[in-house]
Amino acid sequence: MLADERLTTLIDKVEPEVIKWRHHFHEFPELSNREFQTAEYIAEYLRGLNLDVTTGVAKTGVVAVLDSGKPGPVVALRADMDALPVKEENDLPFKSEQMGEYKGVTVPVMHACGHDTHMAMLMGAAKVLVNMKDQLNGKVKFIFQPAEEGAPPGEKGGAEVMVAEGVLKNPDVDVIFGLHISANRDVGTVMYNSGGVMAAVDPFKIVIKGKQAHGAYPWKSVDPIVTAAQMIMSLQTIVSREIKVIDNAAVVTVGSIHGGNRSNIIPSEVELIGTIRTLDKKARELMYEAMPRKVKGIADSMGAEAELTLPLDYSYPITYNDPQLMAKMLPTIQATAGKENAIQDKPVTGAEDFSFFQQQVPGLYLWVGGKPKDVPESESPAHHTPEFYVDDSGMKLGVKLLTNLTLDYMNQ
Repeated sequence: MLADERLTTLIDKVEPEVIKWRHHFHEFPELSNREFQTAEYIAEYLRGLNLDVTTGVAKTGVVAVLDSGKPGPVVALRADMDALPVKEENDLPFKSEQMGEYKGVTVPVMHACGHDTHMAMLMGAAKVLVNMKDQLNGKVKFIFQPAEEGAPPGEKGGAEVMVAEGVLKNPDVDVIFGLHISANRDVGTVMYNSGGVMAAVDPFKIVIKGKQAHGAYPWKSVDPIVTAAQMIMSLQTIVSREIKVIDNAAVVTVGSIHGGNRSNIIPSEVELIGTIRTLDKKARELMYEAMPRKVKGIADSMGAEAELTLPLDYSYPITYNDPQLMAKMLPTIQATAGKENAIQDKPVTGAEDFSFFQQQVPGLYLWVGGKPKDVPESESPAHHTPEFYVDDSGMKLGVKLLTNLTLDYMNQ
């Protein structure tokens, strides 16, 4: 690995800037597809590095290319830019007091998932790689992506739109690397795995149509509420009785039930909304086969009708770390963090639209620790909460990883 004194010096030198950028992004967060000032800040900096910069990709995305002038692969590095409608409760000098608009309502805005650190780490890696240009063979494409948390209702955004607009083309990307900081894992550690590391997400909606009646005379009804109750329980048996859970986890969650308006009226209709999470292709295919079968079977048995929409409004593929690429780059990961700090971790049933990039080219998605070592994991705040916090010191390893993965892939 090209971890010489020059590289170490450059990373040490850029760390204070990375912290400064992170504080700026944290103090001035913007919601999905509204990252206008964020994008301008990033683009101005990248132009100052004399990179070829394109703005307005997938609405607010920023893409920059570093050309070594020598033949070789094209390595893409990605960071997400958007914040969340969350009111920050941390007492920080760079605490967010920003407001934004979500679903027509004015809401507080906070970087409650660490995207502020992701941008700062990628900007730091860009500066280091520009200064290591003589060590590169090929091109580096820096991708700053909007709307990872999901575009506002009625809009499209995120990685899927960037791919559709050709972000992995011209120059054509060979591999892509991405990082996510973790508030629950120690600073100085990196978590990795091969294969499915984050779940596919497939939201669904079920509309159950029955026959309305007085609550005192249920025999005159076709009760969609009782049908819904049976359907919810039956859907859970797809995971517990049809998925081979010893291989990979799967989840079916019904998160919303709407139907009826009085205690003494059996309504004519009930609506269920939920999500499916799967970690391998076969389980996902089984879900798509089993859901309509279960929904129709229960509805038919109750004399009701049911309409299933799957997927509902969006769908993410499995975040899949290419096994061959992981085997090739694992020595780099271990050497960068120290073998004892490179931890093979279990997959999670959260989702990440980095998966759209990985559908097109081999990629690796890693987790970098951001929890202060003196804070027990049980006391660390969860992502997407008002108390979410990661320590600035965790970003240095992220810069090192992005830099070394690029250099080593190009020079192997």
